[in-house]
Amino acid sequence: MTAAPLPELTLSVDEFRATAERIVTEVGRVIVGQADVVRHVLICVIAGRHALLEGVPGLGKTMLIRTLADILDLRFSRIQFTPDLMPADITGTDIMQEAEDGHRQFVFQPGPIFANLVLADEINRATPKTQSALLEAMQENSVTAANRTYRLEPPFFVLATQNPLEMEGTYPLPEAQLDRFLFKIDVHFPSVEDLVNILNRTTGAEPAAAQRAADGPRILQMGQLALQTPIASHVSEYAARLVVATHPESPTAPEAVRRYVRYGSSPRGAQALILGGKITALLSGRYNVAFEDIRAVAPAALRHRLLLNFEGLAEGVSTDRVIADLLASVPERA
Repeated sequence: MTAAPLPELTLSVDEFRATAERIVTEVGRVIVGQADVVRHVLICVIAGRHALLEGVPGLGKTMLIRTLADILDLRFSRIQFTPDLMPADITGTDIMQEAEDGHRQFVFQPGPIFANLVLADEINRATPKTQSALLEAMQENSVTAANRTYRLEPPFFVLATQNPLEMEGTYPLPEAQLDRFLFKIDVHFPSVEDLVNILNRTTGAEPAAAQRAADGPRILQMGQLALQTPIASHVSEYAARLVVATHPESPTAPEAVRRYVRYGSSPRGAQALILGGKITALLSGRYNVAFEDIRAVAPAALRHRLLLNFEGLAEGVSTDRVIADLLASVPERA
């Protein structure tokens, strides 16, 4: 399987924003509220990176991802993670087939990972061994089976859902896999007004439906424009100082980090801040990245990359609280 060539960049900032607004509008025909969730998922899709959505069952996480696949006209695959799921059930395996001449040979049967948009539903209900089967695909955009490597066709991204770890039958994701997700997005319970709208849409005779708003080549063009968006050196340095300050041994670490954090963010956290900041700026119609763009994506980019120590876990401290203290403590300019 050979990867398709990337489309030439012919997109303007206005076209970028117009396409993003169409996508959000169509998502809104099916999904009620959750504006921040939709925006952060869209950032991950444009970036061609992976997103992890966490929330209790029934909040529409799967519906959001399924709707997005329809709106973007992408090849969609859903993997329902269960305790008995095996790695080959995700990546595929060699099977014996008989040729026309009667000879038998092994032929690779691609698994559900071979799609543009892969929904890893309830990813933390599978064992760590099966969860790790996604690592190569998420990092290298390829799958290796029987000593052969198969490329995944772009665009490719994994949108995973998980239940809170406090729920029965869940396994924590390995830190190496968590780090592959650009954002971890918290999905909260809707307000009374949003819940009423959900009931009106889902208990009536006419089911909500969304129309196509973009396609794979357009998403790739949007991602290319994001990569080419300029960012000033002092804004990049701010993102770097934020990540360095997540490490408790750093002299710039705020009190909350030194007290509650065991390990800080990897360099991928800084990459997530920069890339997320670039797309946030473009969504606002600007072709330059500001400090507020970095701050806007900081919780989603860092919350899964901070490992709390025993004191933080015992006191029930959230990583979002630590990040809020981090943003309040690290100055924009050194």
